[in-house]
Amino acid sequence: MHPAVSVVIPVCNEAENVEPLAREVAQALRDWHAFEIIFVDDGSTDATAAAALRARSGGMPEVRLLRHSRRSGQSAAVHTGVRAARADWIATLDGDGQNDPADLVRLLSARSDPANSGVLLFMGNRTTRRDTWLRRLSSRIANGVRRSMLGDGTPDTGCGIKVFHRGTFLQLPAFDHMHRFLPALFQRAGSSVVSIPVAHRPRLRGRSKYGIHNRLWVGIVDLFGVMWLKARYRASGLEVVEE
Repeated sequence: MHPAVSVVIPVCNEAENVEPLAREVAQALRDWHAFEIIFVDDGSTDATAAAALRARSGGMPEVRLLRHSRRSGQSAAVHTGVRAARADWIATLDGDGQNDPADLVRLLSARSDPANSGVLLFMGNRTTRRDTWLRRLSSRIANGVRRSMLGDGTPDTGCGIKVFHRGTFLQLPAFDHMHRFLPALFQRAGSSVVSIPVAHRPRLRGRSKYGIHNRLWVGIVDLFGVMWLKARYRASGLEVVEE
């Protein structure tokens, strides 16, 4: 059966989280629509890939596994998963288990609201963070800087839980860290962006790969690049007739 949604989950050294996360996604979506779960193993050095294969053989045929031969970053992993996806709509989750898969249905269901006609990106907004004070602080600063400089009106651009239109995503300029700028990029492509409050959970297994360096400062160059992209883009406004 052709899936209605492809759930793309980038993972790197998350062997302990893969199976529990797959079970939660399946539980959330099984009574909703046909789905697939695509784990993209971004050069893990632990048993992450084996855990995904074990989940598939253990009663979850919806699980697919893609592997990068070397670590390429979260944006590259998301892009790999979206390219391989079979559904027209994509949902993403972080692989650390801090996003609640139950919120997927809320974001997916928001597409049917008449007020959201034409919206191609639905963002999670973590209203209550379950992180260390340093991660909360760096995320608050980063979100504030991006929002003020890009004017994307999105309170939580770093939230891993998102739902978006696959075809539009694949037309966006691809670059490292692009996942942090999806609201501005989708707006550049002509779509509105809707933010929806979602839960956030403490990390129970594994270790975080993010700190103040790679969460706050590394995106500065990309931020100016996205500002340039927005400034240089101009819709043609021309009627195109095929003959």
